[in-house]
Amino acid sequence: MTGVKWALLDRLTGLAFHRFSVFIAPFVIALGSIAVMLWEPHQFDMGGTVRLTFPVIADSSASLSPANAIVRLRDAAPTARFSTHLAETPFWFMLTTPDATREEPAYIDLPSRHAQTLSCWRAGASLTLLGAGDRHGTSGKVRSNKAGFALRVDDAVPHAPILCRATFSGPAYITASVSNEDTLETTALDFHQSAALITGGLLTLAIFVFVTAIINREWTYVIFAAWLVGNLRLSANAMGFDTEWLGRIVPPDHIAFLREFTFAAYYLLTTTLFVELFRRELKAIGLRWSLHAVRYGGCVLMAAAFVLDYRHFIPVLWISASFCILVLTYFLFQLVVKARSRTVLWYVASMGIVLIATLSEVLAAALGLKALEGKLSPVVTALSSSMLCAFAIAERMREERERRREMQIELRNTYDVTPIGLFTLNADNCFVRANPALHTMLGLPLEHYVTHRWADYFAPGAEGDLYDLLERDESASIEIDGAAGTRADGRRYSLRAIRANGFIEGSLEDVTDRSKAIARLHFLAEHDPLTGLLNRLGIEHAIDRQSSQNGPWALAYLDLDRFKVFNDLFGHGTGDEILRHVGARLVERLGPHVPIGRIGGDEFVCVLSNMTIDEAIARCREIVDALNSAPVPVNTRAFQVRGSIGVVECTEGERVLDALAYADRACRAAKRGGSARLVALRRGAPAFEERTAEINLIEALGQRRLPEGLFLVMQPIMSMREPTQALDFEVLLRMRSPDGAVATAGKLIAAAEDSGTIVEIDRWVLSTTLAWLSDNRASLINTRFVCVNLSGGSLNDEHFLGELFDLLSRYEDVVHLLCIEITESVALHDLEHTERFIARVHDMGAKIAIDDFGAGHTSLRYLKKLSADALKIDGEFVRTMCNHPADIAIVEAMISLAHNLGMRSIAEWVEDLETLRALDELGVDYVQGFAIAKPQQTDAILAASCAASFVTNTEITHYLQTERTEQRGAGELRVEREGTV
Repeated sequence: MTGVKWALLDRLTGLAFHRFSVFIAPFVIALGSIAVMLWEPHQFDMGGTVRLTFPVIADSSASLSPANAIVRLRDAAPTARFSTHLAETPFWFMLTTPDATREEPAYIDLPSRHAQTLSCWRAGASLTLLGAGDRHGTSGKVRSNKAGFALRVDDAVPHAPILCRATFSGPAYITASVSNEDTLETTALDFHQSAALITGGLLTLAIFVFVTAIINREWTYVIFAAWLVGNLRLSANAMGFDTEWLGRIVPPDHIAFLREFTFAAYYLLTTTLFVELFRRELKAIGLRWSLHAVRYGGCVLMAAAFVLDYRHFIPVLWISASFCILVLTYFLFQLVVKARSRTVLWYVASMGIVLIATLSEVLAAALGLKALEGKLSPVVTALSSSMLCAFAIAERMREERERRREMQIELRNTYDVTPIGLFTLNADNCFVRANPALHTMLGLPLEHYVTHRWADYFAPGAEGDLYDLLERDESASIEIDGAAGTRADGRRYSLRAIRANGFIEGSLEDVTDRSKAIARLHFLAEHDPLTGLLNRLGIEHAIDRQSSQNGPWALAYLDLDRFKVFNDLFGHGTGDEILRHVGARLVERLGPHVPIGRIGGDEFVCVLSNMTIDEAIARCREIVDALNSAPVPVNTRAFQVRGSIGVVECTEGERVLDALAYADRACRAAKRGGSARLVALRRGAPAFEERTAEINLIEALGQRRLPEGLFLVMQPIMSMREPTQALDFEVLLRMRSPDGAVATAGKLIAAAEDSGTIVEIDRWVLSTTLAWLSDNRASLINTRFVCVNLSGGSLNDEHFLGELFDLLSRYEDVVHLLCIEITESVALHDLEHTERFIARVHDMGAKIAIDDFGAGHTSLRYLKKLSADALKIDGEFVRTMCNHPADIAIVEAMISLAHNLGMRSIAEWVEDLETLRALDELGVDYVQGFAIAKPQQTDAILAASCAASFVTNTEITHYLQTERTEQRGAGELRVEREGTV
């Protein structure tokens, strides 16, 4: 019980001492100091001093003698205070001591701190030099006193006036007073005590602020410490003790420059401190340009301090200081109105005292206003402004400390409520600190969790991953997995960490859902969402990876047969199910490690690595058998799915697009051969060379200018009624490569369409053909029409059509020979557009033929709207018509259709006599093909008289010569309908 009482007593005693030290003692000190200042007498008795009046004249030429000066002074009016107005020439003044009997010597005090020299004479019957002095020393009865000089006066010559000559530097005032020696010493002591008070107080405060600023690294307070020293020097200048520093005398020759530098430095320090203290508040106030102007004015003032003498520097100081005072006053007013903080109020009070004191000095010196001179004590001004500014600094420090405390509270709250796990690890990788989110994530206990290690909650290798992360950039992050058997099991986290003060600070974010979503996006980027197989991008990447490896490999291209029927008849849902089953069978047959992709609606590609072409063919046979072996069940139906496969042998370095193109070509060849077929292309097969030639051709045509080597050939078209009298033909395009190889029209057109130059090709063909016909019209007297094919791309190009009609207008002499061929599919693509085109061509005199009729899916209902002049029957029907009776019936129907619509019929691909005879019997009008003639050079066409002259087969020649006598009836029947196209 005794121990408890002693502890309580000790606590109460400590609390009492603390309250006394914090509240009572400072209050008593402050109250006692105020009471002493208000009611107690001054330490030094300043009575006994008599102020003198005296006449003053200026010696602007510095040529007056003492006698001449006395004469001029007799006419001058006396004054108690005289301003030199910055003049540095001599001034003469006459002093007269009071009429009183002195028991001891008297002293005349001349206190001007700007006085440079002083000489005094006794103005009696003769001039007697009493003494002289300057800033380097004194002689006679003149001595230095406070900031100026003092003259000792005895009673040797009673009531005799004293003549004095003095020079000044700066805004000086001439004043004089008389006192006894004790009073003079008392005023000197008061002067030095005031100087010591200012120096000690401000210098101590400056040192304290400077040390505090350095320790706390607060550079604004370093500026404040320097400003306090500037305030000290400014006060010393006002009182006149700036000729010394820390008890040492400043060399007199350096005083003028030191004063200039002090003013300029104080100007810069004041503006800088103001801006630094209120940087945030000033952003909300306009007229920021004026602050910049004040700063530039400080630069000018500092430069003037090094260049100008003191006399010329003072006006620059007055102008700069006046502008600075106005600007700072405006901003201080705005700060009081808008900011209304205690820091602002303290600083406004401090600056207000400084500005008022400075303004009064400037106005008094510049305008000669005596009422303002000496109204504010330099000691009171310096100490009060410095203390008030110190209060402002202290208040700012309190505000910043309070702001830091609030930020710490906000940071702690943020630390506690943030959904991201935050942690601190010590050197043993044990948790030192963790926020609630991390406790929830990892299942850390709320108490005694400091014994838990980092590695206990994450997958093996987590510590190594953490240290690797610490070696990277601070913004780097990694993803780690949770440890099995903990709450973090199956979860994935994003980790960031840095080293700080010997600890590891980090954050942990649960990104499990995001990682799954990203993994899904990565999967979808290279996989088909319907089947789960690779998509085109994924299979291209697989081909690219395989082509960079050694060893044989092959590429298989599967296209389902008649898949469109499933979609059209049973819906796309059924088609999707069929595709899923096909993909599953491919994976089942080839294995999960074989890259398989779906690159089109019903097209699949398989990358068969480490397989020869024979092994790949065998595996593809298995795929065909697997597809054919069992129907695909979809709901209550079963569908028999078949497919055609093209497989191509590939080697290392194979280009992706080339490999796909070869496999696609092989697949198309398999589909042409019938259902469920397989076609393999071995290395060196003609298809590879054809593909290379196509690529070269497309690259040649892909240039903006027409390729070199283009030329035209003509294939004759023979009239069955007048084979020996007509010379009609079709213009065909060819291109000769530099190695002499010739590309046919089919390859050229396909390559031009792929490269986008088909319009330029058609333009060249038409213009060249018309120009050739115009040049050789006299040699083509038996020619009735010349066919020129026009591609679909050109027909739909309005700019090209305009050029076409311009060409027809320029070649009116041969335009009636031109027969423009357009394919059936192009003609029906935009029926109204085609009708307008045909009508315009007819108006200009040319003819129109529908090419490859029967190759598309023509509706005969639309054909009657096309007023074409001829139908060219697709060669696929003509070539096989003698082998298939159905083709004969189709060709006969086309011929009859043409005749009934008023058109002429032209049969292509006539290659033997049997086909020719059958076409003649069906009543065809014209035939074209190798049985008549192969494409000819232009010279051969010009040398011929008819199409029959090109026939080289003797049987066909005999048939043509005897046809009229053997089939006269049929010939007469044809005569009625024969005519030009």
